[in-house]
Amino acid sequence: MTGQLVQLLDRLLEFSMPHLVAVPVLVPLLTAALMLLLGESRRRTKSALSVVSGLVGLLAALALLRWVNAPETGDGPGSVGVYLPGNWQAPFGIVLVADRLSTMMVALTGVVAFAASIYSTSRWDRAGVHFHPLLQLQLMGLNGAFLTGDLFNLFVFFEVMLAASYGLLLHGSGRLRVQAGLHYIAINLAASSLFLIGAALLYGATGTLNMADLGMRIAQLAPADRGLVHAAAAILATAFFAKAGAWPLNFWLVPAYSAAVSPVGAVFALLTKLGIYTLLRLWTLLFAPDAGSSAAFGQSALIAIGLATLFAGAIGIVGTQRLSNLAGFSVLVSAGTLLAAIGLGEPAVWAGALYYLLSSTLAVSAFFLLTDMIERWRNAGMSVAPHEKAGNAPFLAEDLRVLDDVNLDDEAQALYGRAIPAGVAFLGLSFIGCTLLLAGLPPLSGFVGKFAMLSGAFSTGGTSMPAWIFLALLVVSGLLALIALSRTGMRHFWTQPHPTMPALPALEVLPVAGLLAASVALTVWAGPVMRHAITTAEGLRTPAAYRNAVMGARQVPNPVAPAEGPAP
Repeated sequence: MTGQLVQLLDRLLEFSMPHLVAVPVLVPLLTAALMLLLGESRRRTKSALSVVSGLVGLLAALALLRWVNAPETGDGPGSVGVYLPGNWQAPFGIVLVADRLSTMMVALTGVVAFAASIYSTSRWDRAGVHFHPLLQLQLMGLNGAFLTGDLFNLFVFFEVMLAASYGLLLHGSGRLRVQAGLHYIAINLAASSLFLIGAALLYGATGTLNMADLGMRIAQLAPADRGLVHAAAAILATAFFAKAGAWPLNFWLVPAYSAAVSPVGAVFALLTKLGIYTLLRLWTLLFAPDAGSSAAFGQSALIAIGLATLFAGAIGIVGTQRLSNLAGFSVLVSAGTLLAAIGLGEPAVWAGALYYLLSSTLAVSAFFLLTDMIERWRNAGMSVAPHEKAGNAPFLAEDLRVLDDVNLDDEAQALYGRAIPAGVAFLGLSFIGCTLLLAGLPPLSGFVGKFAMLSGAFSTGGTSMPAWIFLALLVVSGLLALIALSRTGMRHFWTQPHPTMPALPALEVLPVAGLLAASVALTVWAGPVMRHAITTAEGLRTPAAYRNAVMGARQVPNPVAPAEGPAP
């Protein structure tokens, strides 16, 4: 019976392709348009639409993921899905491409967005106007950027995503959000300008902006034209480094992410991954091993910037005690780790990096949501503990003597040895889970990803200095993250008695539990996920299949009008 259902699902997928490739873009676009027509008076309807849209997008992404991972059968499952929205053959028309890398990123976006949309319906969507339409437009931009095969349309989807993120960052108002929003807008406008300049230079040198076509033309360029292509690639990389949060262009990231409301921060964890995805996609297509003298262009710079970002994130995470800042610096640590791993240039390292990308994104997104719940309970919405504002240390007298009755509450009843309330237990266990994931400790998926990257770096004879520095920084960053998160966890859960118990609505508990459960599932099914990552990395190393699928996609012929019969 199960086999028949699987066969039926595969037939449905085959019937829906290649149109299914456009579903992750069209669903949030149409949902946002419908929400705008409804107006602000129907918030519950819009919240329900947002959740349903997120579920539909997630199911479509999982269906695409199943398609690209099925055994290859020519034009059937297992091949690269190519959709021509304007029915113009590449490189002249717009093209959407679903391969293993892009569908993995769209599925990850679907998981995080679905959790964030559910969480926001509890309270945060009422903190301002047009929250759900902006969230849907951001998802449209993210999915479109992951699926597009054209550089100019990548810019278009980037701008759609950024325009929505400007509104989401300011959602809830407040001085801190406005201040962080101005910095965020300024840096992204500058990066977008560099994006256009780099794309224009590439088009002038090659005559195309289709990513697959660019890779083939760069391999055939005359030596005199390669300097212009390298300059264009460097300008583009600068724009993507800014969007990925790479050092030294990441000064805006932590203030902006920590100022955003928690469901927005959870979705913002995907924005840096988009910058990293774009760098990986373009670098492997444009500067593949068959690119002649341009092969692996900028590899040393990519490694250096990645290691510097990892170091800056590790120092930042140990230098703060604010929960939302810890989440922001965790994003930087993840970005630096991925950039350095990509720069090492080995498919075995890329496979571990892709697995780590999934784990770190899920963990950081869950941590952003958990931060809101902990701070609302522990500090009445403030980000620092009350004793820090007063300048006093908990459980110490003014002369720094330890208080003898620290184990007694106001009614002289023992505090230790009591049963832990369910709400506190959930917050504490979730915090421990995030700590293990972000620090990369066994047995969860964060450790598996780091171990896979290091195994790939040294199993191929990688004894170069960058590999050893990467190893050292990976271990040190994990240790510093463990110290910082453990210190903050003790301050929030252990240092003071809690006069009130946390009120945890199911709409907030379920998304956090779901994201952490997804991280556990990555650990339990690490074998299949790693096989997908390894196959993806091998395809990135030799992008011939991607290029051939895009350039070989054919237009759908126009229907032929029936011949007219003889006149009566």
